[in-house]
Amino acid sequence: MSARNPGMHLDLEWVSKVRVNTQAVLKRAQQIQGRKVAKKQWQAAWLLKAVTCIDLTTLAGDDTPSNVHRLCMKATQPIRHDLLKSMDMHDKGITTAAVCVYPSRVADAVKSLKAANSSLPVASVATGFPAGQTPLKTRLAEVQMAVEDGAKEIDIVINRTLALTGQWAALYDEIRQFREACGNAHMKTILAVGELGTFTNVYKASVVSMMAGSDFIKTSTGKETVNATYPVAIVMVRAIRDYFLRTGYKVGFKPAGGIRTAQESVVWLTLMKEELGDKWLNPHLFRLGASSLLADIERQIYHYVTGRYPAYHELPMA
Repeated sequence: MSARNPGMHLDLEWVSKVRVNTQAVLKRAQQIQGRKVAKKQWQAAWLLKAVTCIDLTTLAGDDTPSNVHRLCMKATQPIRHDLLKSMDMHDKGITTAAVCVYPSRVADAVKSLKAANSSLPVASVATGFPAGQTPLKTRLAEVQMAVEDGAKEIDIVINRTLALTGQWAALYDEIRQFREACGNAHMKTILAVGELGTFTNVYKASVVSMMAGSDFIKTSTGKETVNATYPVAIVMVRAIRDYFLRTGYKVGFKPAGGIRTAQESVVWLTLMKEELGDKWLNPHLFRLGASSLLADIERQIYHYVTGRYPAYHELPMA
């Protein structure tokens, strides 16, 4: 991770003056989606870059120690060794960026990674994920417990009620407390953009989260009806850029929810490159929250190496 964002005082003047030009945002998102995609070895290189930025995630009611273990093993060896070898990338230490699980599964993930001699960080969702509608006291306790169990990153969810009713000072105070509870663990703040109503609200929630000390801002829990979309991402990364220009601190960005294809992952990387520059094109400042994305990336890399698509049983499951 990059130098941590210490946050700043709550600048309500900045928050209140914000107006987002919806048409301009939609036009810019269309431009980025319309870019020609790289082919052959260039595409393969972009896809390997995407792999290193994935937070490989399982957030299901039927998670067990065994499927968390399998997820961890996949995270440490995300692409089949022989495929990497034929690209001369087998000794470059390619892993995903982290694994992401529920708080009660953190200890399982930490144990599996330790047994595999891997230093991959474990991220945990917390604060009443996904709705954030539990009492503040229990949300804070959840963060502390995940950190005690060995989580190095905490994906918190904001209280959407505070954002929707314009209680920015109260939202700032809550996130500040979460940041304190995280201690040395990095904090990613989930805005649940599908439930914020307007682009202006998304921008305001982004800057308030960064002022309160978020290391990353994240689009969605993946449980809302609308998750990571390109227009919303434009608004969030512009907020990140504005915050950087004001404070000198780089805050990371994490789209999550509904990102399933290799091609989409390249569009996300393109968006980051064009909007924030090459410095954001690494796992310290960019993550892709995904569970099924990796399987499609591995399929495309298999095709690049062999010239054909694999049968379902030819690639290890995540």
